[in-house]
Amino acid sequence: MAAEPSPSLPPSNDEILAHANKVFTTRLLPKSPIYNFLLTPLELISATKGTVVARLPLTDVHVNSKGGIHGSTSATIVDLIGGLAIAAYDLRDSTGVSVDIHITYVSSAKVGDIIEIVGSVDKVGGTLAYTSVTIWKVVDGQRGPVVVKGSHTKYVRI
Repeated sequence: MAAEPSPSLPPSNDEILAHANKVFTTRLLPKSPIYNFLLTPLELISATKGTVVARLPLTDVHVNSKGGIHGSTSATIVDLIGGLAIAAYDLRDSTGVSVDIHITYVSSAKVGDIIEIVGSVDKVGGTLAYTSVTIWKVVDGQRGPVVVKGSHTKYVRI
């Protein structure tokens, strides 16, 4: 009698985080001048199936003329983190192409602040993936006020 193949175990959270980091550092940063410019100091701090958490210290390149986080910075973060949540969902290397993005600006953050970003997959289908991203200002090492809420749809058909 042949032995039954053992079912493969789902990836551990450490494996998911390593995969998301690999996609970010070897695939996305080198090929995207805007990611490279704005998000090089971004650090992924945890990941689970379909969710990534990152932190970013804000510098003068991240803010607008009034000193608050720039809308384009926020949109770039929602784009990147939504894609990395998709990569964390099923360990895919391709994070898709943007179809739709919505950003709601709730409050602000300034140079010297650290923001924490959480991106989660709402659904991955055969053609489209839907993600939600929230950006918080970190206060005393913990999530403080919400700065941005975003939703992002990506075309993911391979």
